[in-house]
Amino acid sequence: MKKLIVSSLLALLFAVSLLFAQNAPPQEQNKREADLVELIKLDKTIKLDIRYARSDNFVGRPVYTEARAFLQRPAAEALLQVHKQLKQQGLGLAIFDGYRPWSVTKLFWEVTPEDKRKFVANPKNGSRHNRGCAVDLSIYDLKTGKLLPMPSDFDDFSDKAHPEYSGGTVEETRNRNLLRKLMESAGFTVNENEWWHFDYKDWREYGIYDIPFLEIQNLESIN
Repeated sequence: MKKLIVSSLLALLFAVSLLFAQNAPPQEQNKREADLVELIKLDKTIKLDIRYARSDNFVGRPVYTEARAFLQRPAAEALLQVHKQLKQQGLGLAIFDGYRPWSVTKLFWEVTPEDKRKFVANPKNGSRHNRGCAVDLSIYDLKTGKLLPMPSDFDDFSDKAHPEYSGGTVEETRNRNLLRKLMESAGFTVNENEWWHFDYKDWREYGIYDIPFLEIQNLESIN
């Protein structure tokens, strides 16, 4: 009987938590309208490796219905300049993620263990991905199509993900530092926990959006 009462109370608490759970992004005033640009329309050699549209991600299933990546126009313009610099070396940018609808951030928070939540954003505050001003990316070889070696894979929830991790090989460290150098010169800042995550300098000017990919207007390429 005692077990039944405890089980009933737990079920009730769970139901109440669902009732009061946040179901919409936080509202902010005086923010720019979204002007999201699809990255592969800037340059077809930008590689898409959108793992959230596949099952090989930390959630274990697709959370995007389409393998696409977007950024706010100023961030996209800056990213394009980085890609052009890499092309001079026979390299290019590989994109893991860009703009992320707020509802996906909420899902990530809910499925991530508490001791790993430093790697995901709290939906109460939204994320810079939700603002269209954060990008997850790496470098790939234009000729082979392969990613360059880095100290860790994307979405690695370990110390290897830290941008200052010193345990990688010389080649891995050199590649990671090259990416960081070029991105920082273009106005991006690396995330304190993830070498692949960069935030654009204007992120505070944008709101927290929950626009599905299918509803994002097709925009002209940036020249």
